[in-house]
Amino acid sequence: MPVPVIAPDPAWPTVAAADRAPEPYDPAAAAAAELDRQVRAQLDLGLAAVHGLSPADLVAAVAPLRAALAAGAAAGPSSVDPDDHVPFVLVLDGGTSRANASVPALRRGSRPGVSVIGDDEMAGYRPLPDLDVPATPYLLLDVDTGTEFCGVRPEDALVAVRGRGRTPLTVAEGLALVAVRPDMLRPNRCFSLMGSRADDQRVPAVWISERRPKLGWCWDRNPHTWLGAASAGGRTAG
Repeated sequence: MPVPVIAPDPAWPTVAAADRAPEPYDPAAAAAAELDRQVRAQLDLGLAAVHGLSPADLVAAVAPLRAALAAGAAAGPSSVDPDDHVPFVLVLDGGTSRANASVPALRRGSRPGVSVIGDDEMAGYRPLPDLDVPATPYLLLDVDTGTEFCGVRPEDALVAVRGRGRTPLTVAEGLALVAVRPDMLRPNRCFSLMGSRADDQRVPAVWISERRPKLGWCWDRNPHTWLGAASAGGRTAG
């Protein structure tokens, strides 16, 4: 039986912004220009408003991150497959209390994202105990959407990711990634978000269903040929 989609609240700022899309990513842009683009995307898509941030608030919160970028936080070579690599992602809030309100900001073409995880269930997904997730807006660095793990059980992918000294993405980080880089959610190259877990074997994930992004979950011991495992090199709040 299909899992029902959570009905979006018309009052969510992301629903009001359903006719907007983020500016395309420019691989030739400098890091500072890319951060500016991501800030505009968070504002245009209604994500800043969902998280209670006015344009002035967001500019102030991002100031330390600009300094971190200028100091080389996102510089240096990466071992990540270039097709799966995102240098950095601006994350406004590492929690899940506003996750469902953020989902409509995800895009596949003009179609907004949907969730099949109810608010009560969503509240149970917390960052793994060993993850150091900042409490303020931060940068997720050296991101890998993890296509190499398609067909691998999430619990095995997590061991491999940790063995490389990398960190799994949380629900909030996966939503931020797809919102600012919708081009990275691709058919047969979707990804689980192993950094958020409840007290069971469910692993949240974001994939494409009915031609739109969908936030849902899969079992940690079930491999899927179309579902990889996202990770990052680290996080910095500036």
